[in-house]
Amino acid sequence: MVENVIVIGSGPAGLTAAIYAARDDFNPLVIEGMNAGGQLLLTTTVENFPGFADGILGPALMDQMHRQAEKFGARFVREDVVDVDFSAQPYKVKTASATYETKTVIIATGASAKWLGIPSEGKFIGRGVSSCATCDAAFFKNKNVIVVGGGDTAMEDSIFLTKFASSVTIVHRRDAFRASKIMQERALSNPKIKTLFNSVVEEILGDKKVSGVKIRNVVTNEVTEMPIDGVFVAIGYTPNTKFLEGKLELDEKGYIVTKDEVHTSLPGVFVAGDVADHIYRQAVTAAASGTKAALEVRSYMQNHG
Repeated sequence: MVENVIVIGSGPAGLTAAIYAARDDFNPLVIEGMNAGGQLLLTTTVENFPGFADGILGPALMDQMHRQAEKFGARFVREDVVDVDFSAQPYKVKTASATYETKTVIIATGASAKWLGIPSEGKFIGRGVSSCATCDAAFFKNKNVIVVGGGDTAMEDSIFLTKFASSVTIVHRRDAFRASKIMQERALSNPKIKTLFNSVVEEILGDKKVSGVKIRNVVTNEVTEMPIDGVFVAIGYTPNTKFLEGKLELDEKGYIVTKDEVHTSLPGVFVAGDVADHIYRQAVTAAASGTKAALEVRSYMQNHG
């Protein structure tokens, strides 16, 4: 059996693409991955997705989108894609247990935040630890937070957080930031922003939510405790594209190179969401690109049968 469309990924981009493709009667197959649901599963309340005036829990939003896609005829496989063959049509998409053939593909595998890798970090994700300042800043109104990182993202996040937080401390392991000069100037000129150079977070403290951190000076090895309400990790993202290396055009950071937002370098292969977006990284922008990708599948199928 040759599928009409296979959607790889099951975050907001993949599930929105599946909803649209299913409503077009393409009976999409969604290979959702072992960690289905995307980064919204790591959040608590989502307050900036249209239609939910009182907010909605991230996992609940993904569950609703999953059920909506299923209602219209989308089918789901809970496996990871390990390889693809785009050398000839029909295209082949491989998991550990099966190989699927398809006329079109929508890649919506997202990007994963880089974390600090300390044991206490995972315990507090969604309870004071975040990788998305634009998503979660409003929860820290009049509170004190730290941002870990030294690049442009850390500067941008810090500046944005000052709209809500009482104070923002940037913690960086080196003695100078690697951010662009203009971003450094904007951050360092903000009276709410302080800096801790040559420092790393050793441990995140708290009971039900973050209440502090242990900071180690990498020069002196001195460890101090710092009371804090939130920890924002801003050390970058890794697009989930390892299985596409050598199969599709990627940029130097591993993001899929697109034309007109959702077209790739191959006919019938489309992309949606954070796997190609290293700027916005929002659920609503991912969902919008999933819509566009599915509509391009419709157009492609009409033109190619």
